[in-house]
Amino acid sequence: MRRAALADGPLAYALAAYRGAARDAVLAYKERGRRELAEPLGVAVAKALPWVPEARPDPDGVWWLVPAPSRRRSSRLRGGEHMTNLARWCATELAGAGHGVAVAPMLELARSVTDSVGLDPAARAANLAGRVRIRSRASPPSGTPVVLLDDVITTGATAAACHEVLKAAGLEVTAVLALTSTN
Repeated sequence: MRRAALADGPLAYALAAYRGAARDAVLAYKERGRRELAEPLGVAVAKALPWVPEARPDPDGVWWLVPAPSRRRSSRLRGGEHMTNLARWCATELAGAGHGVAVAPMLELARSVTDSVGLDPAARAANLAGRVRIRSRASPPSGTPVVLLDDVITTGATAAACHEVLKAAGLEVTAVLALTSTN
């Protein structure tokens, strides 16, 4: 596991660098329709999560997992919200190991968010500014510690925008755990 650099917010960790086999697996899962990779990727996240120093369950022992959102159009093309599917496999693995766990798919992106491929860090942040929203029906109770799950940390703009919204909703993002990181 490697620490990823974020300008603001909680500490972030990635299972691997965004290169080689790890990059290929993320791209196959995220962009090439390889839905069967949700299970092994979710299991890998579940095995790493207890080793993230800042991450912790709530006082009742429940790990709250918040998947990073995708653009609606991208989700439709991918056959669903890929990080939510991965989070559910992560939860299944954690539950099988005796942990309490809940997946809270509580974040969504406004329709005005554009694809971030090719955007520089400032443009990525501007693209997301004020455009990450809460789905209140899926929210854990205020004050709950949560772990944000993401696929790739590139500039950290997604993690920062999600952290800001979750914090404003009264939640404590204890850590970000991503599959890969470019930094």
